[in-house]
Amino acid sequence: MILYFLRHASAGKKLLSPKKDERRPLDEEGILQARYIGRMLANLDVQVEQIISSPLKRAMQTASLLANELAFESPVQKDDALRPDGEYDQFQALLARCKKHEAIVVVGHNPNFTEFLSKTIAGAAGAAHIEFKKGAVAKVDVNGRTGTLHWMVTPKIARSLQTSLKMSSRPKTSRK
Repeated sequence: MILYFLRHASAGKKLLSPKKDERRPLDEEGILQARYIGRMLANLDVQVEQIISSPLKRAMQTASLLANELAFESPVQKDDALRPDGEYDQFQALLARCKKHEAIVVVGHNPNFTEFLSKTIAGAAGAAHIEFKKGAVAKVDVNGRTGTLHWMVTPKIARSLQTSLKMSSRPKTSRK
């Protein structure tokens, strides 16, 4: 299975009240980040069968913006395993429920999302050290209980790629 890990995009500062923090939306930069990542994945012709998100507002918004860019027509699924306090065994159970799918996107939060990614590519020891920026996406090929990290892209890189694609691809040499 191809598993795309997508950390929710920028949502400003954490709120002190846990209930209010769950409803914290993406900020303007976060909306742009999610769109850049979504467009990059669309340009790569990424096809997914399911998008699963933490039920928190900022993660659901990130997932919805991604779904729009990918022209994904099914509803985004919510799963508590992807909440900020989700445990790795809950995440493994989620993956087991999705094993029939060839490609899925999971949208979640740090610090546990970095742990999930690390343990997926390094085994239960989770020895891989990864800096998982807000709005970043990682492509992992999962085979059984471990996976291979193919790439990770931050919104800043996705933005740069889109800017360079808008420029002419013609060589800047004159013809004589």
